[in-house]
Amino acid sequence: MTPWYKQLHWQIVIGLILGLGWGLLSSASGFNEFTTDFIKPFGTIFINLLKLIAIPLVLASLVVGVTSLNDTAKLSRMGGKTVLVYMFTTVFAITIGLVAVNLIQPGTSLPEETKQSLIESYEPVNANPTEQLDQGPLDFFVRIVPTNAFDAFADNANMLQVVFVALILGIGLIYIPIQQGEVLINVFSSLNDAIIKIVDLIMKTAPVGVFALMAGVIVDLAGDDLGRAVELLVALGWYSLTVLLGLFIHMVLVYGTLLKVVGKMSLRKFLIAMRPAMLLGFSTSSSSATLPLTMDRVKNHVGVDDEVASFVLPIGATINMDGTSLYQAVAAVFIAQALGMDLSIAQQLTIVLTATLASIGTAGVPGAGIIMLVIVLQAIQVPVEGIALILGVDRILDMFRTTMNITGDATTSVVVASMEGKLRSS
Repeated sequence: MTPWYKQLHWQIVIGLILGLGWGLLSSASGFNEFTTDFIKPFGTIFINLLKLIAIPLVLASLVVGVTSLNDTAKLSRMGGKTVLVYMFTTVFAITIGLVAVNLIQPGTSLPEETKQSLIESYEPVNANPTEQLDQGPLDFFVRIVPTNAFDAFADNANMLQVVFVALILGIGLIYIPIQQGEVLINVFSSLNDAIIKIVDLIMKTAPVGVFALMAGVIVDLAGDDLGRAVELLVALGWYSLTVLLGLFIHMVLVYGTLLKVVGKMSLRKFLIAMRPAMLLGFSTSSSSATLPLTMDRVKNHVGVDDEVASFVLPIGATINMDGTSLYQAVAAVFIAQALGMDLSIAQQLTIVLTATLASIGTAGVPGAGIIMLVIVLQAIQVPVEGIALILGVDRILDMFRTTMNITGDATTSVVVASMEGKLRSS
């Protein structure tokens, strides 16, 4: 039986095509009001479902990810190296994404009139510039620490506080006796499994959501002017190229350098050995589903010792999401550009921090990156509804960024194995 996520790929492509077609047909034949009243709300419901699951997904995934580091006696040495390499590559991925999107500026390819239409559609609420100027240099870090954890959970605008609470809780569980913390760890583990299943269910509605969102966007933008719809599609093309360019640069520059300098292995040899796992990840868009094959290729074809692969790769499936992080940086700035919002240096640094922390809690399942993008957008005060602009091409880009995530996991296993003297030469 074909897994649902393989079927979903084509269903979303069909939903995208039908949504674009319906939006263009509505603009040409005067069905705008019908589309706005009876089709667009389904897209809104889909966005609301993503926002609904964001906080519990972050809390459960992050607590489970942190506490899983306590499952091995080598946490102090191998765990430290693993997390350090993962964080290093993630920060580089986000930085490359920000540089690429700021240089190419795909969102500015939209004419001013179209941008204004978007601004009116999503009604972004910008923070008062006077209040921003009055803030101290360390106020950002002060706002990360909540005075009441439940207030942070109740307010989607405080996602960084949720991440902070989850980190503190996970660390606390590590330092108490196993017998005392086991019950709570099992609760969060079960909650995490349940949430991943809920994400599966939500993503099954993605074809309908994509259809409704794209039809609504085309109608809102084009009205009776089909030229605006074409302008949006051109901008999405530039956006997609920006993401793919960033992923390519990251693979060659960061992974290639780490493999050559630390692992003493050429990127070409590594990619040939990992090709089956990368292709499976591309087709499933799930690093978790690909994990068994990734471990097999890393151990039996790349030459990483079983002990290192068994420790590094499962952690990577939880906390290492270089491709997703790079995409989040590009998508956040693109949406801001399309909405006519200029992001300050502080806001772009917030993207680096938020995307790095959010990547730790990103589940390795199809579509989870979109949920993490909600966190990034809320952290920089960009309207979450702007996700509708990029959701139509997200499934295709998800295939590429998942391939990058898997490649990053395998690269880190090579680096750690080399540091530990457990990389077999072939």
